[in-house]
Amino acid sequence: MSLPQGREDPRARPRPTRPRAAAVRDSPGDALAAALATAGTDRIVYDLTGIAHQYDALLAELPGTRVRFALKACPVDDVLRSLAVRGAGFDAASPAEITQALHAGAEPGRIHYGNTVKSDHDIAEAHRLGVRTFATDSVEDVTAIARHAPGARVFCRLATSGQGALWGLNRKFGCTPDDAVLVLRTARAAGLVPAGLSVHVGSQQMTGEAWQEAFDTLAGTLTALAGRGIVPDHVNLGGGLPALGYRDRHGNPLDPPLDKIFTVIREGTDRLRGLASTPLALVMEPGRHLVADHGAVRAHVLRLTRRRQPDGEDAHWLYLSCGKFNGLYEMDQVTHRLVFPTHHAEAGRVRAVVAGPTCDSDDAYGGGRHPVSVPRSVASGDPVWILSAGAYATSYTTQGFNGIRPLPCVCLPGTVPDAPEERH
Repeated sequence: MSLPQGREDPRARPRPTRPRAAAVRDSPGDALAAALATAGTDRIVYDLTGIAHQYDALLAELPGTRVRFALKACPVDDVLRSLAVRGAGFDAASPAEITQALHAGAEPGRIHYGNTVKSDHDIAEAHRLGVRTFATDSVEDVTAIARHAPGARVFCRLATSGQGALWGLNRKFGCTPDDAVLVLRTARAAGLVPAGLSVHVGSQQMTGEAWQEAFDTLAGTLTALAGRGIVPDHVNLGGGLPALGYRDRHGNPLDPPLDKIFTVIREGTDRLRGLASTPLALVMEPGRHLVADHGAVRAHVLRLTRRRQPDGEDAHWLYLSCGKFNGLYEMDQVTHRLVFPTHHAEAGRVRAVVAGPTCDSDDAYGGGRHPVSVPRSVASGDPVWILSAGAYATSYTTQGFNGIRPLPCVCLPGTVPDAPEERH
């Protein structure tokens, strides 16, 4: 089958070179490891060069994509500035996030208000700050946008099942295709620009099939909109691109099929563009995919204990200075690779439940039910590196639960080759 003139065969595109998944899982990069090794106190360290390379690799996989980094995943100013310099925009969920993105150097035109839940006041404030593109999923929200951000562009979020993701995100947000047609018709009648459709397949999506289902839904909705004379200018595939370095509740490496996912996205995008009568842009909102594997926590051991459990079995518990409430909020679904730099990997090991320092029973890997392998000889005060902790470590942390303060952040500067900015 021949391609239309000027269209590139996606199979012919050169694939970027990415770190092997095993390397990402087993050890931090050299710069990150050096910073962790010299740290004398607890902190989270971000490798800005690694994040920049990850951003470049994403654009190489999906050329021409408009990246709107999900700011909530890592609201660290230096990280945001490093992405803005490379041409990224931002997916903001509040006026405060919009303000932070602007301060990081992003132009208002590269920031959208991606939260479908927003008050009249917040819509007006976002509009005052210069944002002109808003997510929506209801007629009521569209009516408010028309009143407080007249003439704005809106994109309607379609619901997905969330199946295959560690966090499905499948109830609070999104509407049916029929409702999306109604929402965008209402937007047009109210003087807004019905600019796009969006989906979110769930955070840390582990299957290619979820993306395929999303494209099926988008294709059907685009066709229905065309029948009403509405021609969106972009589709937003949201977040969901996985990080590589996580482990499951039992400590086994997760293995997201990233190459398959990118293939599905390329083919799906070409399919949607074939349905559209005008050029159709691709927008994505990566969060953890860009930052998770390039951030790590330097923590320390509080105690390794052995106690009889209510079921009569003995169990080891390893208590660390960092847990659910001060950096590892997502430990209910994933475990992080732990490196004990002062202990040899081949030393004797025990299975232990890993838990944080607070007086809260939820502060443990997998709810305290899934032990992982740790050195038998660890002692109080020993350093431990918690890898692939760059996503949500700062945004989900409490402001002092049990008197435990948030981790300080250190960002490693670096020099990376210039990258072409995204083109609109």
